[in-house]
Amino acid sequence: MGDHLYVVTGGPGSGKTTLIEALGLHGIVSMPEAGRAIIRDQTAIGGQALPWADRGLFAQTMLSWDMRSYHEATKHPGPVLMDRGVPDTLGYLRLCNLPVPAHVEKAAGMFRYNPRVFIAPHWPEIFGQDAERKQGEAEARATFEVMQRTYQSLGYEVIILPKVCVEDRVALVLSHLGQS
Repeated sequence: MGDHLYVVTGGPGSGKTTLIEALGLHGIVSMPEAGRAIIRDQTAIGGQALPWADRGLFAQTMLSWDMRSYHEATKHPGPVLMDRGVPDTLGYLRLCNLPVPAHVEKAAGMFRYNPRVFIAPHWPEIFGQDAERKQGEAEARATFEVMQRTYQSLGYEVIILPKVCVEDRVALVLSHLGQS
């Protein structure tokens, strides 16, 4: 069901969103990242589902967002890029050394994407922090490693995006989507 949904994941500040936006210029539909949107919304309302307030609640909110995004994306007939996927919540909990509830494991196995997952490695030269991205470089690197292991453990083929200009990354992804 989700073979036309392609996950782009990796650590923060590795060029994922820039790549997805550039692919949008080629007509590729995308679903936004849960984390940034949740942080913006929770900050605006004074909520606690924030990585620096309640990581467990933040993870649960991300899971809900990503499941909804999955359902929305399946309505599109062509390829859809997912700025992270349901398994990212599993990876996030592992990264934070938090217990992984059974329903998170079940969701990661149930909400399946295209067998190929694109992952952006930590890239110190482009890494930066902002109001929503407060992780340091060590956590960004660890996030990449955890996401790679998480997706591989779920049977996905992980394609590591090269550290090249956005146009070259776009060409690589388009070739995998059969859009070159």
